[in-house]
Amino acid sequence: MTVPTDRASLDRFDVWAPHAKAVTVRVEGVDHPMVAATTLPAGTLRGPARRGRGWWTLPDDADVPAGTVRYGYVLTKVFDEGTPDERTQVSDVLPDPRSRRQPQGVHDLSCTFDPAEHAWGDGAWTGRALAGSVVYELHVGTFTPEGTLDSAIERLDHLVELGVDLVELLPVNGFNGEHNWGYDGVLWYTVDESYGGPAAYQRFVDACHQRGLGVVQDVVYNHLGPSGNYLPLFADYFKPGASSWGDLINLDGWGSDGVREHILDNVEMWLRDYHVDGFRLDAVHALQDHRAVHILEEIAERVERVAAETGKPLFTIAESDLNDPRMITPVHENGLGMTGQWLDDFHHAAHVALTGETQGYYADFGSLASLDKVVREAFYHNGTMSAFRGRHHGRPVDKRRQRTWQFVTCIQNHDQVGNRAAGDRISAGLDADRLVLGAVLLLTQPFTPMLFMGEEWGASTPWQFFTAHPEPELGEAVARGRKAEFASMGWDESTVPDPQAPSTFENSKLDWSETGRGDHARVLAAYRELIALRRTVPELTDPRFATIRTAHDDDARWFVLHRAAEPGSDHGVAVLLNFGTEPVRVPFPGTAGAEVLFRSGEVSLSAGDDGGALAQLPPHGAAVVRC
Repeated sequence: MTVPTDRASLDRFDVWAPHAKAVTVRVEGVDHPMVAATTLPAGTLRGPARRGRGWWTLPDDADVPAGTVRYGYVLTKVFDEGTPDERTQVSDVLPDPRSRRQPQGVHDLSCTFDPAEHAWGDGAWTGRALAGSVVYELHVGTFTPEGTLDSAIERLDHLVELGVDLVELLPVNGFNGEHNWGYDGVLWYTVDESYGGPAAYQRFVDACHQRGLGVVQDVVYNHLGPSGNYLPLFADYFKPGASSWGDLINLDGWGSDGVREHILDNVEMWLRDYHVDGFRLDAVHALQDHRAVHILEEIAERVERVAAETGKPLFTIAESDLNDPRMITPVHENGLGMTGQWLDDFHHAAHVALTGETQGYYADFGSLASLDKVVREAFYHNGTMSAFRGRHHGRPVDKRRQRTWQFVTCIQNHDQVGNRAAGDRISAGLDADRLVLGAVLLLTQPFTPMLFMGEEWGASTPWQFFTAHPEPELGEAVARGRKAEFASMGWDESTVPDPQAPSTFENSKLDWSETGRGDHARVLAAYRELIALRRTVPELTDPRFATIRTAHDDDARWFVLHRAAEPGSDHGVAVLLNFGTEPVRVPFPGTAGAEVLFRSGEVSLSAGDDGGALAQLPPHGAAVVRC
């Protein structure tokens, strides 16, 4: 045992446990009594305990080892104190709510981790803004055969050659079991050991930055997973009520100040200790917060503060199904301050156009008119009736204030693939022509495009819902619930893979050998060419809604997107798409001699009767033409 030479070695064990009568931290098997922060003289507190009430810290004379150690907390609580029914409860040894490492899993001891030990090599990195970027969403565990952050580094050059700008990681915080999507996380400050732990995460971000790639971290602040959640034993992290995931996070009830700090400090940790460039905030519509200042505003302000200090363009992307532009309106204009948000309406309209599926929530998007409106207005439901919801939904975007890049769009993502009964990608039902057609739509539309790993080569592997809960009863409950959910929607439950089966996880891993074969190689080449085109043709990343014009024919199944050089001008770029099975002649504002910047299939141009031009497109063909 060595006596620490500085207070920081003691501060790292500070813990918030406002209902405890006593707290002991067990470090390498030795118990060390802690003291309530409020009992110490004013001005003597350092570390997290400076926040005061409810925090416990080690006294200055505590004899705990420096360096990397394993530890946990024992909480003593007294109930009905001072009454004949008074009773004392002593907890088992519990992991740290702010644990940085869990080498033996979320139920075991925590382990200290010093983020300052990493020698960063990204000093030349100046950041990557969301505006103008292409995002690539990936799940660490299924991106490579090894399923680790270090093995993912070996595939980064593929992403550089593809041309994407931002790598978005599904949640990496500690979860129960050997593998998981990441949305069952219970320890927000950890990086799961199955991925390599926090040191591997630093290496991954460093490697991305050295290759010119930004990193977006998907974080989940609306719920915790069903196993390994010890937070309620420490404080009032939850409040009465229920969401689809269980108890509500306590953002506005008694003791919620500490809960909000738990979130805000986590945001700052990712930015400072791991150098991430932005966040994807999961299902923010499920954050029940009735305070005058919403937690999203505080997150936005915390990110902006760090951005100002570092000089980097840090950002937030909200997943929201509210269709409310206040989400991306600045805080000083009475908005919630998110930089951007996911736009599911685009996915739904594009999916219907490409596949013809109209069940469930796709029912609202049954014609090309819906795609037409989404491309022009962002929200399809902007105060309109939603048949799927059985009510009116959404609010119009202020196209004078909002910018097109603030909406992140896709034709596939982890939710839209993984939450299908069999986890089948669109490539399971579409040929190469239609996959390229989808790529043209995605990479020329006005919003920020996002790819889901493997999409760029039309991966044949599914991406299914998988878990590895070690508790048999929990695993069985998850599997039963999954089958029942799809059966209620009319799916054959026999087609639903068992989430607990190891094969479900293994089947979801990408097959990288496909990238150089046949139609896969053709699709990959198209994605690379279109992303490069997006970089070199300024109209394709123009942020103004006023430069967008559209036309469509539902019967002939063609769609035209015109990206004007200036509002009202015929000069610019026309994107011509044939979603039908027959050749079509598509009018566009140009000439028969217009330059074709990209084509899929045999495309020919001719003069139109009205002074414009016509493009002859083959079935499922597409062209991008300079007007």
